[in-house]
Amino acid sequence: MTLSLRLRAAIVSIALLAAFLGAWHLATRSTGATANMSPEYAKLMGLTATQGKSAMPGPLDVGAKLWEHLKRPFYDNGPNDKGLGIQLAYSIGRVGLGYLIAVIVAIPLGFMIGMSPLISKALDPFIQVLKPISPLAWMPLALYTIKDSSISAIFVIFICSVWPMLLNTAFGVASVRKEWINVARTLEVGTVRRAFTVILPAAAPTILTGMRISIGIAWLVIVAAEMLVGGTGIGYFVWNEWNNLSITNVIIAILLIGLVGMLLDQVLARFTRMVTFPE
Repeated sequence: MTLSLRLRAAIVSIALLAAFLGAWHLATRSTGATANMSPEYAKLMGLTATQGKSAMPGPLDVGAKLWEHLKRPFYDNGPNDKGLGIQLAYSIGRVGLGYLIAVIVAIPLGFMIGMSPLISKALDPFIQVLKPISPLAWMPLALYTIKDSSISAIFVIFICSVWPMLLNTAFGVASVRKEWINVARTLEVGTVRRAFTVILPAAAPTILTGMRISIGIAWLVIVAAEMLVGGTGIGYFVWNEWNNLSITNVIIAILLIGLVGMLLDQVLARFTRMVTFPE
């Protein structure tokens, strides 16, 4: 009986995960000579280090700590002690709001650029200058002008999300087959109706691809932005736990960042498949 490709891929993935966890467990259970360890460092790293074990937590330690977080994801014990559910909710909320604003700006503007060679050439110098600027380079200016760290983080998400969507929308609209547009003109379909009934469906896969790229960049940037602005969010959680020397919590946060990023990407990937059509 021949196994399907998906099933075989799942078996290989599980085998790779098991191999990784096994190697991680073996690497962190080995003991080292405490005599070679700086006493101050050993004291700083706690009992695990002073007993000669690796300071890096193993998969069982991370799993146990993760279970503790999952049992109480929304506790709130003050500014520096909130559950992972609350931290992720803050980050997802900022990404969602900044991303939504970017969609509202980028897609209509990309449509205009794609449909009008004049607007395309007029805006191209501004886009080429602004696009390469790192989103985090805007942070000091945002903090100075907006004077609110949370809104500044949302602005950074907006500025990093807008360019991939804008450029992909403009490219998708400009690449719609001229025959389809000419047929619509022959049938005396107006500009607005032509945009919604001919150009938008044809350009939708390219637009969704730009949106998919943007959400990935936004989720990457929010972690760095929250490290800078502090307060709440998964990025601030990582930085706070590093300051507390809790490597276990840092690993858990990295794992959750990856999982949430994958989920966001998969949602948009599903939408992309829904609007993709064979020619």
